[in-house]
Order: sequence, then structure tokens, then C-alpha cells
Amino acid sequence: MDDIAVETRNQALIGEKVKAFRTARRMSLRTLGDATGTTASFLSQLERGLSGVNTSTLIRIAGALGISLTDLFEEAGPAVGQVLRKHERPALPPAEGYRKMLLSRRPIRDMEVYIGEFDPGGSTGAEPYSHGDSHELFFVIRGEVELTLGEERHVLSAGDSIEYPTSVPHKTVNIGRELAEVIWMIAPPTSVADDLDKYLPRSGS
Repeated sequence: MDDIAVETRNQALIGEKVKAFRTARRMSLRTLGDATGTTASFLSQLERGLSGVNTSTLIRIAGALGISLTDLFEEAGPAVGQVLRKHERPALPPAEGYRKMLLSRRPIRDMEVYIGEFDPGGSTGAEPYSHGDSHELFFVIRGEVELTLGEERHVLSAGDSIEYPTSVPHKTVNIGRELAEVIWMIAPPTSVADDLDKYLPRSGS
């Protein structure tokens, strides 16, 4: 019950954040849809908390808005000395067999840290994805996963790690028979625009 409540809360929070950033930048739903390969109808449902969204689409939305992916999950508040309990972790909308939660919080903005859980056979999605041009460290806490990195395939077990540019398409699959847990550390945070006017698409409406 608690997990469902957290997921529902975060889905609503993400929708509210997308709408707040979009309206602050005077972008129409259609403009944002064109920039992210989605539709105005889908974005409207997302903003009202009526639709889920996968990781790759959220990354495109964050990039079009000129923000970090982190900005779509975090609630405002001080982070210095603040404990983040396991059940309080901001979470991406869950996908089948895969859960990804945010560990880093403001004002720590130099890197993003996520923890992921994969059921046997669970993956980050059907296709590899890339995001920004940062440095990513991937660490396996438990289980066995296969990481596709461009044309390479790496089988990693508990205690193994690998580093790569976030611009290289990548995908993770749990190839073991038990739950796999991993950590992603990204520096600097991806989808951050230093100059919003430069990175944001211009809106005609």
C-alpha cells in the first residue's frame, strides 16, 4: 500500500512539475510535444497525473525544458543534513519489472545518483537510450545484469562497475534469477541548460 501511494504521489508531482516549468517558459503543449516526439494530448494527461511516462521520454522532456531530470522529482525543501528514508525516495513512474529511484537531493547539484531494482528479466526498456554528454558510473549492488553500451555487451555481477559517456546509447537487463540492484552516478547532471534561451525551442504561441 505504501509503495502504491508513493508511486501515485510521484506521478502527480512529475505532472505538476512539467506543467510549472512549461508554463514558466511560455511553451505550448504542442511546442513541447514537437520538441520531445510526443503529443499535446499525452502531455496534457501527464500534467494532470492521468498518464505514466517512461524514462527516455522524461529525459527528452527535461532536455526540452532546459532542466535536470532531478528537477522533475524533487519537492522543494532544504537538503543539508536531511535524511532520505527508503520509503521516501522520489521514484520514476514504474515500468514492468523495473523501478528507479532518486537518491541525490538539492542543493547537491554536481551529480545525480539513482538506485534501480530489476526483477528477473526486467530492463530499462526495449531500446537503448542516451541522455546529455556527462560521465556515468554504473555499479551493481546485487544480482547479475547485462549492460548494452553502444555495440558492446557487458555482463556485470555484484561489486562490478563500469563507466561511460551518457551520450552512448545504453540499456540494462537483469539476466539473473533473482532481484538485481544497481546504482547510477551521473556527473554533471544531465539535461541541464546553462542558458535557457539558447536551449529552449521558441514558442510561437
